[in-house]
Amino acid sequence: MTRVLIADDEDSMRSLVARAIAMDGHETVTAQDGAEALEMLTRDEGAFDLLLTDIQMPVMDGIALALTAARDFPELKILLMTGFAHQRERASGLNAIVHDVVTKPFSVADIRTAVADALAARKAS
Repeated sequence: MTRVLIADDEDSMRSLVARAIAMDGHETVTAQDGAEALEMLTRDEGAFDLLLTDIQMPVMDGIALALTAARDFPELKILLMTGFAHQRERASGLNAIVHDVVTKPFSVADIRTAVADALAARKAS
């Protein structure tokens, strides 16, 4: 079973994404900000297949989380989420470490497809 770590400061978004991904049989673990997600990654020694993180969050944003996670756990696939065009632009330079950026709002089908694509790319590499 694949493990997906979801970091988003909005409870409703975290819950929606976790339920959507669980529909495909993935184990989900959630964090309310980047610092909590990094703590979970470190504690579990990177034992996740995918990190799905919002870009704009308090404490530690998704880009800082992605940079740290990619450095410490290079096998981890990373998907970013954002509802802000300027945040998407900030992520454009991260193509080497980020699989994709999913634009909010998205449908359940959209997020499930994005996760499936990222996990398929992980298996192919």
